[in-house]
Amino acid sequence: MSDAAQPTAAEVRAAAEAVKTALDRHLAAIERRSGEDDPAVSEAFNQLAAAAEAYDELLYDRYDEVTPFEIPGAEDTLPPYAGPGEPHAISVLVRRDYTVAEPQRLLAQAQRVEAAEYDDGGDEDGAAASVPGALGILFGEFEPDEIASRHKEFGLEEGDSTLWVTAAEEPPEAGEWLAAPFEHIDPQAVVCRFDVSAVFDDDASDDEDEDELDFVEDDDEELEPLDADK
Repeated sequence: MSDAAQPTAAEVRAAAEAVKTALDRHLAAIERRSGEDDPAVSEAFNQLAAAAEAYDELLYDRYDEVTPFEIPGAEDTLPPYAGPGEPHAISVLVRRDYTVAEPQRLLAQAQRVEAAEYDDGGDEDGAAASVPGALGILFGEFEPDEIASRHKEFGLEEGDSTLWVTAAEEPPEAGEWLAAPFEHIDPQAVVCRFDVSAVFDDDASDDEDEDELDFVEDDDEELEPLDADK
């Protein structure tokens, strides 16, 4: 940015004062809130976020400095909850991303599960011979939470994950949404959401991998058995 386009020091100072005012209003709204979903608190939160973002931008443009605050973008936030006050049904939507970091480990573990299902040890050209087939076997045999807790054992590396809880007046009819399970989600019916991402933990140590346990080794070595029973 050229010097002519830079904000003045007075503009930066005014933006800082606006943040202070927004902070006071936010705290006052919280102190006076009438319940968990008080719209005054939501409005004060949005005003504080807007003021902090404006200050952050001016501070960077003028001084090439930033604040330590993470301002969520509009696409990362949910609107105020407007669902039923006493929901009689909820839906839990979960997405977990993985990278197939070690395909051979994945295949080996799936082959062990497949072999346990057949007296003759299974077919070398069976489902466990390919990565898609191995994934089908493992996710069919183990609960998603168990896959999440043992992902390293299965040759997977965790990516982002999110969990949304939505509320409804009545449960849907059996089989109603199975054809398109993740469509028609009303953001205002989301009670809460929980996100996990490496973007929130940029300072994670590279030493975390030192304590990982390996379960698939050469055939000559002893292997920790998999519990193939649900």
